[in-house]
Amino acid sequence: MNVICSQCAALNRVPEARLRDKPVCGKCKQALLPAHPIDLTEEQFARFVGKTEVPVLVDFWAPWCGPCRMMAPAYAEAAANLSPRILLAKLDTEQAPQTASQFGISGIPTMILFRAGREVARQSGAMSADQIAQFVGVG
Repeated sequence: MNVICSQCAALNRVPEARLRDKPVCGKCKQALLPAHPIDLTEEQFARFVGKTEVPVLVDFWAPWCGPCRMMAPAYAEAAANLSPRILLAKLDTEQAPQTASQFGISGIPTMILFRAGREVARQSGAMSADQIAQFVGVG
């Protein structure tokens, strides 16, 4: 499977059977499938979501949003529980207004599940780790 490194943006090929072996980037040696949310920038978003073949759940959030801050620990817990089957990422809508606009984000937190670069599900509002797992079809 193709996985984009969230640190250096290198394209890595990982055999599906080896996803649970904690693969690292061939270029920068950072974890490709971390058990914590990945912070994406506007510049990284399209390549990371579009080229990574592992499903990616993106939390569109902002630092001033109370429900976003309240959900952050549950999102981190979900990342630990769902890795390496699903990657969890975060995109600060204040720092990435074009991407937020592109996806019609009008309320936060909003989570969008991407498979092969395509949006397959969307949910707005704070959720628990168990609810996040159910939303992505793992719980």
